[in-house]
Amino acid sequence: MAPSTIQKLKSAITGEQQDDSLITEINDATTLSWSTRIKGFIICFIVGVFCSVLGVIFLWKDVRLFAVFYSIGNVVALASTCFLMGPCKQLKNMFKEKRLIATIIMLTCLVLTLCAALWWSNKGLALVFCILQYFAMTWYCLSYIPFARDAVKKLCTSCLA
Repeated sequence: MAPSTIQKLKSAITGEQQDDSLITEINDATTLSWSTRIKGFIICFIVGVFCSVLGVIFLWKDVRLFAVFYSIGNVVALASTCFLMGPCKQLKNMFKEKRLIATIIMLTCLVLTLCAALWWSNKGLALVFCILQYFAMTWYCLSYIPFARDAVKKLCTSCLA
C-alpha cells in the first residue's frame, strides 16, 4: 500500500479530516437502500436473539455451548445495528465517552466468557461472565434511549432505600 492510502485508512478509522475520495468510494460500494437496511437489521437481530435463546437452552445441557451461543448471539445482535447506521458510525458510537465503559466491560466479559467456557473449563466462572455480559449489554443499550440510564439509577436507588 502506498503511504497515502495508509494515511487515508488511518484517518478514516480515527475520524480525522481526510480526502473524501476513499470514503466516497467505500460508501458508494456499500450503499444500501433504507428497506434493505431495515431487512438486514431485522434478520441479523432475529438470528442474534435466536442464538442467545439457543444458548440459554444449552445452559442445562452443556455450559460450553451455552457460553458460545449466548456470546455469538450478543455479537450478532450488536452487529445488526451496523445495517442501520453503518459499521464505521457504529464503532464511533460504541466508543463515545458515555458508552466507553459499558462497551469495554461488555467486550471484556464476552471474551472472558469464551475463555472460561472453552479454555479454562470453569462452568461457574463462565456463567458469572455471561451474567456480567448481560448487564453490560443492557447498560450499553440503555445509553441509546434518552434518560433511560437515569431512570434505571433512580429505580435502583429507590428500591435500595
